[in-house]
Amino acid sequence: MDVEQLVQADRVHRRVYNDTEIFELEIEKIFSVAWIYIGHVSQVQNPGDFYCTDIALQPVVMTRHSDGEIKVLFNRCGHRGAQVIRPENGSSETYRCCYHGWEYDTDGTLIAVPRPRGYEKSAVQPGDPAYGMTHVPRMAEYRGFVFASLSPTGPTLEEFLGPIATSIDDLVDRAPDGEIEVAGGVARHLYQGNWKLVFENLCDGLHPNCVHQSSIEAANQQDDTTYSDGAGEIGVRQMRQNGAPWEFWEDQVGLWAYRFGHSYLGDYHDDAKLVAARNDSSFDDYYAAMEAAKGNARTQEILGVMRWNTNIYPTISFMSQFRQLRVIRPVSVDQTEVLGFCFRLKGAPEKMFHDTIRFANITNAVASPVLTDDLETYDRIRRGLMTDGNDWIATSRGLGGDAPDEDGGWCAENGLSELHIRNMFDAWSHYMTD
Repeated sequence: MDVEQLVQADRVHRRVYNDTEIFELEIEKIFSVAWIYIGHVSQVQNPGDFYCTDIALQPVVMTRHSDGEIKVLFNRCGHRGAQVIRPENGSSETYRCCYHGWEYDTDGTLIAVPRPRGYEKSAVQPGDPAYGMTHVPRMAEYRGFVFASLSPTGPTLEEFLGPIATSIDDLVDRAPDGEIEVAGGVARHLYQGNWKLVFENLCDGLHPNCVHQSSIEAANQQDDTTYSDGAGEIGVRQMRQNGAPWEFWEDQVGLWAYRFGHSYLGDYHDDAKLVAARNDSSFDDYYAAMEAAKGNARTQEILGVMRWNTNIYPTISFMSQFRQLRVIRPVSVDQTEVLGFCFRLKGAPEKMFHDTIRFANITNAVASPVLTDDLETYDRIRRGLMTDGNDWIATSRGLGGDAPDEDGGWCAENGLSELHIRNMFDAWSHYMTD
């Protein structure tokens, strides 16, 4: 398969979205090599805590060991291969396989087997790493965000993140106490379509005015006095913002892209226009807490950063202003699971966290009048690409208008560019042909 021919400067072949053989190659060449987001340290706060996820369709588990260190293990028994930990999260002093009772310490070490006399003439021994829960080849953390890679070699996590790490900084720095934590549960949905579609959509400035017309019209009819003290009003303003004129996207909104497929959409909202509801004193309390902890100048610097969606390819997208993160998990060539998490800013008023949860429900939950539009669009793309009408997908908007960024990436000519899509496929090509 000549995958190099599937991606060109201004277009990509439809097979990258609907070919099972290519999907399987993506799992091998991208998801088994890149740094994959596992979770946040707050999801395993205490020894014995665990959180289950997957890398390249392989089940893994993040644990907190008795020494306080975080481990990422293949979720597999060293005996007959059964998945050891089934719940998505929880806590246990040891991990016991349901099949034959092999028991493991929280760092994956085999500590006990039932009826050990049966193994006297075999190599099976507690403590032998050959029979433990194997550690993934590499694991690293950046400011509480845990990543892992199935490749024993390659760029470090810091090299992989590069300048996009500043988006994580932006999120964490917004906490008066300097720490954030995952809270409020998880919202998940499964959509019919390829995993790349959601990454393309989240930094796509052209689609909101077209796709989200129903919620834009509903928001425009909303009485501004109905929601005056929380996320309801903020959600209405967000829906209206989706209907901003094209000139807004061209003159104000920016789009940046970096090595390894990362990107972010910026200058979309500042906190005064969106994040703080009118007549809501909690934001004033938050600002005071920030000033007390960081000083006036640093507080203004932090809150002056206006990044909307940040994509860290190929697994997560998050927005710091509303403390939300999406994990994108490919299931098959035409099915993708998306998990949504919210963060609490430590030291901030609890009301702000409640607004975060409510905003997630208004705009990103499965019953959201915004997300449902996107899910319908993904399915229409899936169905459209099944036709023989045209083999190629255009990615040329803004081509030739990209300028070098001072951090080594690229800045689009405006927020309507498809720079982020071209950048992701540039990374895709490098992974797939390496």
